[in-house]
Amino acid sequence: MSNGQPELTEPFSIGDVEIANRVLLAPLAGIGNWFVRLQARRHGAGLAVSEMVSSFGLHYRNERTLRELMRIHPDEHPVSIQLFGHDAEVMRSAGAIVAEAGADLIDINMGCPVRKVLKTGAGAALLHDRDLALALARGAIEGSGLPVTVKLRSGLQPGDRSGYDLAVALVEEAGVAAIGFHPRPAAAGHKGEPDYALAAELAERLDVPVIISGGLDSAESARRAYRESGADAVMIARGSFGWPWIFEELLGTRDEAPSDAEVVEELLLVVDQAEEHFGAERASRYLRKFYPWYLDRLGAPPDVSAELQRSTDLTCARELIGGLVPQPAL
Repeated sequence: MSNGQPELTEPFSIGDVEIANRVLLAPLAGIGNWFVRLQARRHGAGLAVSEMVSSFGLHYRNERTLRELMRIHPDEHPVSIQLFGHDAEVMRSAGAIVAEAGADLIDINMGCPVRKVLKTGAGAALLHDRDLALALARGAIEGSGLPVTVKLRSGLQPGDRSGYDLAVALVEEAGVAAIGFHPRPAAAGHKGEPDYALAAELAERLDVPVIISGGLDSAESARRAYRESGADAVMIARGSFGWPWIFEELLGTRDEAPSDAEVVEELLLVVDQAEEHFGAERASRYLRKFYPWYLDRLGAPPDVSAELQRSTDLTCARELIGGLVPQPAL
């Protein structure tokens, strides 16, 4: 890169874990299960992080948490499991369970702005509870023996730099192996311009990788964020919705947009894997948030979109999706 940064295609390390490139899949709440992570890896992502998993759910051995959220596919390594919580001993216990499940890394969420998470003292609430944040990080490190990263926001409100200050403390005092930094305040949600200058200041200050996230809805915006932040890697979230090819775009392994047939094939694979994971009944409901991402790319007629949203039969859903690509004449 012209500013002296490594190319996105170059490997880097988080602790003792080598990552093949600098384009990562962000943790996606309610979305980032094994087959979404595996999809990102198939399209080139160097690392995929799981959806947010409750440390309490693991500690108390909640059956659904263990069965569904801790499922790791053998082809997705290295993989990171993201935890959230507000009790250091529970986090220590959860870290041990994550390590036992075969994860390579642990990420702790200290940036979630959702009210029900904040009310428990977890997520972005930790930006203003330095001692607890450090204790949680130490607990995860000691419990798991794995490299631990933390994803956080720049602060709670505009002008608040508590995320920057906490990131420094987490690295220098708790031994965190990398920081995922979303340089917008929690109060802004996903709106407003990210403060890449603040991210650049953090990247300059820390001796561990800083991974930039937030507002990366296209390959172009991800390249800009990487360049302006001086970060060590980019973390793609919404930009991957229905478009896993963004990883190939950023790595230079794809020059052309996928054909409609490729998009349909990808969606049908998602349907198959959702059925494998959840069973047909739950998958038919779960997939309703996935359909619009792909159908918008395909320019699908509104009646097809509406029918898929109503569908409770995956066989019918597959027929509708397959019908979006004209079949060659015999």
